[in-house]
Amino acid sequence: MKKITILASLFFAFTAIIAQNKRPDNWFNLDAQKDNVNGVGTERTYEELLKGKKSKTIIVGVLDSGVDYMHEDLKDVMWTNPGEIAGNGIDDDKNGYIDDIHGWNFMGSKDGKNVEKDNLELTRVYKSLKDKYDGKTESDLKTKAEKKEFKFWQVVKADYEKEKDQAESQANQYRFIKEAVGGVVEKIKKEKGVEKVTLEDLKNFDAKEQKDKQGKMIAIAQGSSGMEVEDLLHQLTEALASMDGSRLDVNADTRAIVGDNYNDYSERYYGNADCKGPAAFHGTHVAGIIGATRKNGIGIDGVADNVRIMSVRCVPDGDERDKDVANAIRYAVDNGASIINMSFGKKYSPGKKAVDEAVKYAESKGVLLIHAAGNAADDIDEITHFPCKKMENGKTPSNFMDVGALSWKPDDEIAAPFSNYGKKTVDIFAPGVDIHSTVPDINKYKDASGTSMAAPVVAGVAAVLKSYYPELTPKQIINILTKSSVKSYKDKKVIKPGSKDEMIEFSELSKTGGIVNMYEAVKMAQDMVKVKG
Repeated sequence: MKKITILASLFFAFTAIIAQNKRPDNWFNLDAQKDNVNGVGTERTYEELLKGKKSKTIIVGVLDSGVDYMHEDLKDVMWTNPGEIAGNGIDDDKNGYIDDIHGWNFMGSKDGKNVEKDNLELTRVYKSLKDKYDGKTESDLKTKAEKKEFKFWQVVKADYEKEKDQAESQANQYRFIKEAVGGVVEKIKKEKGVEKVTLEDLKNFDAKEQKDKQGKMIAIAQGSSGMEVEDLLHQLTEALASMDGSRLDVNADTRAIVGDNYNDYSERYYGNADCKGPAAFHGTHVAGIIGATRKNGIGIDGVADNVRIMSVRCVPDGDERDKDVANAIRYAVDNGASIINMSFGKKYSPGKKAVDEAVKYAESKGVLLIHAAGNAADDIDEITHFPCKKMENGKTPSNFMDVGALSWKPDDEIAAPFSNYGKKTVDIFAPGVDIHSTVPDINKYKDASGTSMAAPVVAGVAAVLKSYYPELTPKQIINILTKSSVKSYKDKKVIKPGSKDEMIEFSELSKTGGIVNMYEAVKMAQDMVKVKG
């Protein structure tokens, strides 16, 4: 869920071009019964069920783009390696990583350089097969293995060409919207002599040209949902910068910066200690949802009240690499994480075996993995998104959850329009639209949407369960989260993600047909512990 996909809900809003109500503040922590919004009941849980109870500090590994560990709302909840002395250039704790104070960066070089952008895994697979098969037919090949790989090449080639066409089309849409909205903003500033354009200014603007009318409509729609027009233009600028073509550039070699032997999956000790990196928006936002300092009177309150965030940087603006993901999982496990949040995914996974082995390693150490289902509005029972539960040997690990995204909107719009889904694959849905959380530099906060935001909500609830009931295993936590999930929409029809008005039963979008609920989960955990006692 990289920079381009964090704007998924923004894109759907543009294509619909309809006004929407502003999301309730802090909605993901609110309660369906008390607050009439499908949050997870965080505040109610602390007030009614956990007040005065002791808890254990839990380390949550955030495998992502990096975390701003000096953010005002995160600095007090960052994991600090107790065995390492900052900045002395020595691997004090002998774990193989020098100066890993708050985590590690598997996308950096020993001399401090960092990978910010990378291409898609699709691009890398396309490039690896192009020289071998481009221009050939099946009759040119002799062995069964070559013919099988050739068929795969044909699928990859078609996918790559489709992706290029879609990327160009989307970039043109974003460019038009930016020009239309930007044009309206400049005209208002000139006419009124103001530096900042308000929602009221937009509503009062007399748009005569068709492009201005469209720009005004889009700006008002976003303004009505709480987004200032300058933020809208900024996000569009960032999105267009992310669409610079590097994702599909077969000649891009950003990996060279790292200096590892990328084809050696056994290599573990590379990278650097810069676990914030050059583009930490995504990871910082995720970290805040999980554990931004609660009740400190500033910013937001995360879901979990007694966690430490470990930042493991392995996700670029582009597709993550399997070697980095596998090593990031192992690093988090070996350094004490009980829960790992993985808000990323892709369509191809040539190093799946290495990732599977890392997942099994986490399972053997009792570590829970929470994974975002993805933002392509795909049925991932049919279209696999990696990493995935199903391993190459056909088995399914007991410590892996997939999470779909929920909107704060009621009734038939409850499923986020961009969310992946799957009756057999997605375990549960959680708040993932217009989530307000921490972002890097100068202690900022912004809204963002995606299954990337839904996964850390679940990771936060899981951390609370592990914190107050440390004897719970990953399998038990998953069982509690799924069985206690609220089924109020289970038999109701909702708009199918990716469609305009196709209706589907909410129960068909996941295994449980449920929405994660911290209040019910804690009640179930309490009962389970009492029975054991």
